[in-house]
Amino acid sequence: MVKTKNFIVDITHSDIAVPYSFGLLKKASAKTELDLEGIASLRKIFSKNRIKLLLTIKTRSPKSIYELSKFLERDVKAVRKDLKILEKFELIDYLSEKKGDSKRRLRPILSTNSINITVRI
Repeated sequence: MVKTKNFIVDITHSDIAVPYSFGLLKKASAKTELDLEGIASLRKIFSKNRIKLLLTIKTRSPKSIYELSKFLERDVKAVRKDLKILEKFELIDYLSEKKGDSKRRLRPILSTNSINITVRI
C-alpha cells in the first residue's frame, strides 16, 4: 500500500498557511492547518540533512538511531533532533525491537512512500 504525505503551501501577500492532510492522523480530523511561517520553514523541514536522513532510512534500513548516525557520519544527538522533527510531521516512525536480554532499541522506519509538495500562488 502506497502512503503519500501531501503538503500544500498557499502563498498570499503576507500570510502563508500550510494546510496538510496526511490521511490517517492521530487526531480526529484528517485535515489540520499549521502555520509554518512560509516557505522558509518548509525548507527547514526538508533540509539537505533531513532528506539525506530519509533516503538513508529507505536505502540502508538502519537497525537503530545509533546505526543511522554512523551511516550518516553525524552526531547521534543531531540525528535524534532531525528524527523528532520528521516524526512530528509523520514522515517517520519507530519499531521497538528487543536487543539482548532486556534492552530495546528504536528502529527508524519511513511512514510514507512519497511526499507531494504543492505551492499555490
